[in-house]
Amino acid sequence: MENLTEARLSAQLQELIARISNLDEEAMSKIQDRLNSLTKPRGSLGQLEHIAKQLGGIQRTSNPRIFKKAVLLMAGDHGVAEEGVSACPQEVTPQMAYNILSGGAGINVLARQAKADVFLTDVGVAFPLEGNFIHKRVANGTQNMTKGPAMTRLEALQALLVGADVAAEKIEDGYNLLATGELGIGNTTPSSAIVALFTDSSIEDVVGRGTGIDDAGLIKKRGAIKKAFEVNQPDKTDALDVLTKVGGLEIAAIAGSILQAAASRVPIVIDGFISTAGALIAAKLAPKSTLFMIPSHGSVEIGHRRALIELGLEPVLHLNLRLGEGTGAVLTFHLVEAALHILEEMATFADAGVSEQLT
Repeated sequence: MENLTEARLSAQLQELIARISNLDEEAMSKIQDRLNSLTKPRGSLGQLEHIAKQLGGIQRTSNPRIFKKAVLLMAGDHGVAEEGVSACPQEVTPQMAYNILSGGAGINVLARQAKADVFLTDVGVAFPLEGNFIHKRVANGTQNMTKGPAMTRLEALQALLVGADVAAEKIEDGYNLLATGELGIGNTTPSSAIVALFTDSSIEDVVGRGTGIDDAGLIKKRGAIKKAFEVNQPDKTDALDVLTKVGGLEIAAIAGSILQAAASRVPIVIDGFISTAGALIAAKLAPKSTLFMIPSHGSVEIGHRRALIELGLEPVLHLNLRLGEGTGAVLTFHLVEAALHILEEMATFADAGVSEQLT
């Protein structure tokens, strides 16, 4: 029965991936013409111009609009925390979940400023949660990846489709700009493992201090990833195998939400290191999904830059952030909207009576 269920979910995932197509080149060309007609030197607004074109290509219109914004926070715990890879105990995950639910976390503050809504999904928290969360728990956290696979292939597929389902529900509700976010103690360890595999990097080059571990903790963290590789032998040519063996439930859900956004032609802003690990999973499953990603910031986690390069993305912000939760992504909402204001409100050379030769 499990094999039948796995086959069914795999088919659903492939159907989702098959719906992801290219950006609309005609819409992007029209936006480029509009940008070139504005009272500025060509290309002088840099990434804002790129975002404006990308939004048009995603929405298939030369007049893209943002109506409602949502941060899709995925929460999950990690069995590898048993190895002392985090400075915080796992009990912090539910404590922070309730803090987010009550509106007191960093993501809540920044989302209110951006006029965005925050939705927290329990994909795999190790402790019971009650309250106004989106309850989609696949398992009570992952297994310890130093002793075997972090999850079963079935669980990985379930978590991917949880993320897709949540994104689909919000898109159906009218949200047409999404952000990724995560919550879960120990999640930089599986993220580092994913990044190391997909970027062909050494463990030392991508493993950072996460919540602020000391030198001894950093040694444990690197050792845990090395052991997980030895025990599980993940196949880096198979994204689902990597996810199953050294990934996380919330990382899977992030990847699923990205795939759904791409299939639904909705832009999705990628947060920091953990979200980018999820984006790598999505990109390896469906390379065209990167066309729908807007990178937010360059985290201080040392592997983040390598992950972004692998995706071909250049972060918009450099603020030395390392909180997660979607904080960098929701800050980038302001710049996404700024790109549209430029497109809509800036005068053309003809409107302003300015000679193009002066630029």
